[in-house]
Amino acid sequence: MVVEKKSKIVAVVVTYNRKHLLQKCLNALLAQDCPCDIIVINNASTDGTKELLNLYLNYHYIKIHHLDNNLGGAGGFNYGMREAVLSGYEYIWLMDDDCICNIDTLSALMHADSVLNGEYGWLASRVEWIDGSLCIMNIPKPLKKQIHSIQELEQASFVSILFKTDVIKQVGLPISEFFIWGDDVEYTRRITKRFGMKAYWIRDSVVTHEMAINKGSNIAVDVIERLPRYELAFRNEFYLYSKEGFYGYLYYHLKVAFNVLKILVKAKDNRVNRLKSLWKGYRDGIRFNPDIEYIKEV
Repeated sequence: MVVEKKSKIVAVVVTYNRKHLLQKCLNALLAQDCPCDIIVINNASTDGTKELLNLYLNYHYIKIHHLDNNLGGAGGFNYGMREAVLSGYEYIWLMDDDCICNIDTLSALMHADSVLNGEYGWLASRVEWIDGSLCIMNIPKPLKKQIHSIQELEQASFVSILFKTDVIKQVGLPISEFFIWGDDVEYTRRITKRFGMKAYWIRDSVVTHEMAINKGSNIAVDVIERLPRYELAFRNEFYLYSKEGFYGYLYYHLKVAFNVLKILVKAKDNRVNRLKSLWKGYRDGIRFNPDIEYIKEV
């Protein structure tokens, strides 16, 4: 039987070569006690994701976009958010394919929307690892020791975060050229720091980020195969913090210096290659100045 519904809320899921996690993500979205439509952006996966998504074709409230090229997380969210805005949704809820929602994750966000009378730039869920602890990669900032059900933040990740379409129209889209790493930080800080909107962490809205291990990024100890990601990270952060004036510029350079020190002290192998990757990211960042895209409605 074909099931049809149309919500004012849409979940945008970006996926790449993780079909088993994607299926869990989609099934959790379908089980929400607050209904939402779904847009899936398949970033040119090669693991059978397209065949899996064919199983959802009869759900008219699930829209699937198969991209010809992998645009990265940044490009995928840029594409999905544009589609969502142009489709007329009022609220856009972002997540990766390894984000598994509780049944009431969205309803808790929408309750906060009501409590705040819609006066916010974005709302972020509490992101836990599989053991129930906070997921280190997704700890928002600043997170105070005294936890309240609604707490003001400056930045968060794209692992269960809610935006209003009116805000997206005002501030533009995530920067596709970031590809991966830092696009969510840049976008959430663009809203809170450059546009001065308040944003909040919603403790009662909980998701599980099904990462293999619960640890943050660290160029000094990470496996050598992931060094290209750090090149992008340092490049992207140069752009991000240079847009925040003198103190942002100072913070970035202190962070670079600290990471050089970490490599020299803590790296057990490939110190030269790690330093080269950091330098390449820094050097590329000097010339990296992509434009922010704004949605032009027809």
